[in-house]
Amino acid sequence: MGFDSVASAIQDSLTVRRVFGEPYERDGVTVIPVAAVRGGGGGGRGEREHPGGDEEEGEGGGFGLMAKPVGVYVIRGGEVCWQPALDLNRVIVGGQLVALAALLVARRAVKRRSVGQGQS
Repeated sequence: MGFDSVASAIQDSLTVRRVFGEPYERDGVTVIPVAAVRGGGGGGRGEREHPGGDEEEGEGGGFGLMAKPVGVYVIRGGEVCWQPALDLNRVIVGGQLVALAALLVARRAVKRRSVGQGQS
């Protein structure tokens, strides 16, 4: 895949259609899904001359795209409201970090208490 093909794929991939999904309606309520989209790509081209006088050319490229749901817009009776998506992994990691911090604070408090009682 050449650089021009990669650049074209990037342009086709990073459009507003990737951020806002197709709206759908049910029972008079319209839902429009929304995602955070990130992408990146790169490419290069090179030439090399061999000692025998032969030339070699090459080109290459690559592209990556990541999309993560962030929520939906809900349209009901002419009113629009935002409903964020729940990232359960982030909630779990956050809870683990809070628990770890609480354990470290409790450990330090127990050590200070035992050192203070030993000096009396």
